[in-house]
Amino acid sequence: MLKIHINKQIPSFLFQFHHDIPCQGITAILGVSGSGKSTLISMINGLTKPDHGYIILNDKLLVDTNNNLFVVPENRHIGTVFQDALLFPHYKIIKNLTYGMNELTYNRFDEIVDVLNIRSLLNRYPAMLSGGEKQRVSIGRALLTDPTLLLMDEPLSALDMPRKKELLTYIQKLNYNFDIPIIYVTHNINEVKKIANHVAILEQGKLINYGKTEHILKTNYLKEWL
Repeated sequence: MLKIHINKQIPSFLFQFHHDIPCQGITAILGVSGSGKSTLISMINGLTKPDHGYIILNDKLLVDTNNNLFVVPENRHIGTVFQDALLFPHYKIIKNLTYGMNELTYNRFDEIVDVLNIRSLLNRYPAMLSGGEKQRVSIGRALLTDPTLLLMDEPLSALDMPRKKELLTYIQKLNYNFDIPIIYVTHNINEVKKIANHVAILEQGKLINYGKTEHILKTNYLKEWL
């Protein structure tokens, strides 16, 4: 269980999120640009500190402002895939993948590489890859740190439609093959319909609805999206 009960004042509004998210399947964080989706992700992975509140992941306290507790990002065991793949341009793909690799994932290297279909890319440099290939490598690198939770912050936003559809298929495979919970940030309702088990809707820094995907898609709020 991921328990998030936090407040953060940002320039445009007061961000507030108070909800528990099951650590299973894929949970989509849906909202228009500027609704606070990336702010939420950055507080979960530790890149931003909340002003007030706490975050607990599987009974491990990550943040508790009342007790001045803050676990740094590298000790949270959370993997993050950003909009930009952020690969090291001077390293071949195999070195990008193994950079920071957790010892526990050495015996899963081949499985991860094969599920993401990136074996043929191992001896190339990032500049030789397409946008979709770079993102698959980025996902692989995150998985090889043996995270207990995988965050994805609009990973398809820079891709064309064929690559988006392709990568969505791979993301579904991750959840099936590795049983790792994923929090997936997007403003695209079609991505939510394709992969999400649960949906949290943000608007102006506030959680306005949360539930199973099939129920959320029937709400009046989402009629304009469909």
